[in-house]
Amino acid sequence: MAETLPPAVLGTPIPADPKTPPADFRTPPPADLDLRLVRCFTVLAEHRHFGRAAAALHLTQPSLSRQLRRLERDVGARLLDRTPQGSRLTAAGEAFLPLATALLRTSARAVARTRAAARPDRVVVGYMSGAIVTGAVRELRRLHPDADVRTVHVHVTEAREALLDHRVDALVTRLPFATDGLRVTALYDEPRVVLVPLDHRLAARESVTIDDIADEPLPRLRGATPEWDAFWRLDPRPDGRRAPDGPYIERIEEKFELVASGQAVAVTAGTHGNVLRPDLAALPLTGVEPSHVVLATRADDPNPLVSAFRECATAHITSPRPGTA
Repeated sequence: MAETLPPAVLGTPIPADPKTPPADFRTPPPADLDLRLVRCFTVLAEHRHFGRAAAALHLTQPSLSRQLRRLERDVGARLLDRTPQGSRLTAAGEAFLPLATALLRTSARAVARTRAAARPDRVVVGYMSGAIVTGAVRELRRLHPDADVRTVHVHVTEAREALLDHRVDALVTRLPFATDGLRVTALYDEPRVVLVPLDHRLAARESVTIDDIADEPLPRLRGATPEWDAFWRLDPRPDGRRAPDGPYIERIEEKFELVASGQAVAVTAGTHGNVLRPDLAALPLTGVEPSHVVLATRADDPNPLVSAFRECATAHITSPRPGTA
């Protein structure tokens, strides 16, 4: 016979387990995020405009809108608002953006590291503008004729990321940049010089000091770190003053035209009198430390070709070439 509950119990709500949180506060199951949707969001966040973002992604605007809505459903929050001026991140979008960027980077690193493990006979050597790695690369190929040795140019603002993202395995570049997690080998030093047009008031000088260019605008490299600005723009100056702002440049090479046209002067690496253009003068900058050219690799990279290239680099990349970079 079934047990009959007393009237006092019938109709009385059963108390909730104090260890179980209310339904509204329970953590939803983790979403399986589609990395393609995440990338669409980061590109949208970069451009803040559906038309430009769609063009960058090679999508139509309606398709990009659908991708965003799918991602918003997956994360359970609105990430972007459209405005007459373009698009604006919501508070949730602002919070999600750095996490999305880190997620994509982690994914890229996982793929690159796996591919590298599957191809221990391959090494990618990166180099900055002005660095000549030909001799070291030729020697590495001679010593390891069966190895797949590749070279690729790396922008100065991407030095650390190119290594950590496994886009390159070894990189010949200039300091300064963050080197934690990297192994850095000094190759050679170059003096810093100031580039001016031939009709500049300082062009006939044998050398210049920071005070001589105190009021001269210097180009600003978009995406540069504070460490880079401090070294190459002398910003801030030793007395704490900020360097006058010159035009923005996307690539280091753009500074030559700015200097030649009289819009700025530029601090670069090189030697007195040797420049890449006949309408510029290179004047030694005294009282500052030289530029340091280094070989950087991942500190924990087990690839024997990386160690082999390090030996080739120290033997064959040992002296600066004439000119400036």
